Amino acid sequence: MTERTVMAQRVPPAQLASQLRDAITRLNRRVRQSRPVGELTLTQLSALTSLELAGALTPRELADTERVQPPTMTKIVAKLEERGLVRRTPHPTDRRQVILSTTDSGREVFAQFERARNEWLGHRLAELTPEERETLRQAAVILQKVARA
Repeated sequence: MTERTVMAQRVPPAQLASQLRDAITRLNRRVRQSRPVGELTLTQLSALTSLELAGALTPRELADTERVQPPTMTKIVAKLEERGLVRRTPHPTDRRQVILSTTDSGREVFAQFERARNEWLGHRLAELTPEERETLRQAAVILQKVARA
C-alpha cells in the first residue's frame, strides 16, 4: 500500500465530502469569475449556458434547470431576448407554450465565455506538476462517475 492509499483510508467519507464540496465550490466560483467582462450577469450567462447545452427548453424547463421561479426566469429571458441571444419559437404540440433556444449571437457569446473559462483554468493547470495534472485527470473521471450516480 502506498502512503497516499493509507492517507485516503484515514479520511472519513463525511470529511472527504466536506473537503471536496468546498474545493469544487471555490473552483467553480473562480472559473465563473474568469468570464469576459460584459453586460451579461452571471445568472444570464448561466441561463444561456443551460439553453446552449440543452439545445432548447421551455421557459418552465429552463427555470427548473436554473433552480429559479418562473417569474424570475421570465425577466432573465427578456434580457437575453433584448440582446438577441435567445429566441422564442412556438411549441410543436402545445400552442400555450414556447420553446427557447440560443441564436447565432447567443452561441458566439457562449463560445467566448467557454474560451475565457478554459483559458483561465488551463493557465492554472499548467502551473501544476505533471503528476498533479494526472491526479486531477483521474479525479475528473471519478467525479463524473459520482455526478452520474
